[in-house]
Amino acid sequence: MLNASLIGNLGGDPDLQYSASGSAFLRLNVATNGRVRTQAGEWEDRTEWVRVTVFGQRAESLSTLLKKGTRVYVSGRLEARPWTGKDGQEKAGLEVVAETVEFMSSRQDDDAPRQQPARAARPAAAAAVHDELEGLDGLPF
Repeated sequence: MLNASLIGNLGGDPDLQYSASGSAFLRLNVATNGRVRTQAGEWEDRTEWVRVTVFGQRAESLSTLLKKGTRVYVSGRLEARPWTGKDGQEKAGLEVVAETVEFMSSRQDDDAPRQQPARAARPAAAAAVHDELEGLDGLPF
């Protein structure tokens, strides 16, 4: 069994479906971006599309939360999946059967300016621990 982890943006709204037995499954198309060097030595931006399937109650929950453009981290196992193309031909490809789907941000969040949280906005306990550790010098690690 091969495992896969990827980070990307949803290329469309998720597609929630139910099997004949009533089990929920959610289909996602995730766009991953990267740079590769061409044979000519030039850098080229490339987008790869990855099909992701989520099963069960998690599928139903995620279907209400995810939307086109959401940036996600997906971890799961790779599986070969046959399907019939629009031309009627049988095709095969790999998809990720997700064990983990985590929200990273949405495209709107990526475009917004980043702001550091104010020190006063941190919970008091975390601020106290941070202040205590900040005062320690000469630790051997």
